[in-house]
Amino acid sequence: MKTLKVTLISTLAIIIAFGFISVNKDLQKKPWDVPANYKSMKNTKKNDAASQGIGKAEWNKSCKSCHGMKGLGDGPKGKTLKSNPGDFSKDIKGQTDGELFYKVKFGRADMPKYDGKIKDDDIWHMVNYMRTFQK
Repeated sequence: MKTLKVTLISTLAIIIAFGFISVNKDLQKKPWDVPANYKSMKNTKKNDAASQGIGKAEWNKSCKSCHGMKGLGDGPKGKTLKSNPGDFSKDIKGQTDGELFYKVKFGRADMPKYDGKIKDDDIWHMVNYMRTFQK
């Protein structure tokens, strides 16, 4: 009886785990739903070498482990994620600064939420640094 109970509980745990993985993968395939007010937001920081330097320092602390040194999605932690961290040399071209700001600030699934962890001004600097990855 005890063995049957353990087997049932283990099976249930596995089913639930696969359900969460499936939901997470589905979420990563869906486009980001960025509110219009964020899409139209203008970067409050001038995109210059000083801003990019601040953004690079923040990137190295918070983003490089998943997104890689040059935003190619090849960071060591990125390889362990359920979703692909993306290739910023291609993936951010059609996005506004406001969209990138929103994604860093609020995250989703594997992408952590940095609201309250990184100051908004520094997120804008990071957006300027991310633009250096575009080809």
